[in-house]
Amino acid sequence: MVVDTLPPLPAWLLIGIGVGTLATGGVVALFYFGDRLLPAGADAAAAGASIDGDARRRTEIRSYLSAIDERFREDHSVDGDPVDFYLPDREVAITFDAQQFFRLERAGIAAVLCEHELPGRGLGDRLPFDTPETESASESARGRAGGGFGTEGAFGTADKPGANPVAAAFAELELPRSTDEDAVKRAYRERVKDVHPDQGGDEEAFRRVREAYATATEYCRRADGGAEPPEPRSAADRSRGAAATARARRARRERRASRKRR
Repeated sequence: MVVDTLPPLPAWLLIGIGVGTLATGGVVALFYFGDRLLPAGADAAAAGASIDGDARRRTEIRSYLSAIDERFREDHSVDGDPVDFYLPDREVAITFDAQQFFRLERAGIAAVLCEHELPGRGLGDRLPFDTPETESASESARGRAGGGFGTEGAFGTADKPGANPVAAAFAELELPRSTDEDAVKRAYRERVKDVHPDQGGDEEAFRRVREAYATATEYCRRADGGAEPPEPRSAADRSRGAAATARARRARRERRASRKRR
């Protein structure tokens, strides 16, 4: 029986098959490793940007506190809760976290909320004591128009330079400006139910509501104490209002301490 045999394949065909196989494998490997490596690189870049922003903000606050000769400590524990900055001579905590700010306020500790958008030089308008004018703050004040507590970021950050953060805060909570603090709290609880990320809300909307609550609450407290005039205030007026707020906070702490001793 004669067995027919196939002729051997041409060399050029074998070479073409080999080259095609290698090229296909290279493309598959490129997509595989690219899919695994590029997202990690993007996440690292985003994390790096966040770290850089936080470091820049800390640097600005350090520079401002040093410029006004105010002693400070970083990551200092206050009432068992580490805060970003603490002023030991004034017993004032500075925090970047709105929830921590509310905890400190409830504990009767003088606290200042510093949002991501607030420049370091804007901190002076929020501190509950007299602060000297720095050169950078004076230049900023000369170039700024309108606004809120007399400054763009006075306890609440406006979306536009010169916008009134108090009016924006009450608008965010859907309340008139004449509302008292209890009504602000009720409105905040209702709004948080709609915008909280755990309830399917948006993180940006949640942040706006928290900052609006902080701004509106501070406005109501100052209005109740007669320290908040309806028009933008001068630097001297802001200092007197901040001093009155600090005295009220110290009085509250002393009353709490007195009740505990009893």
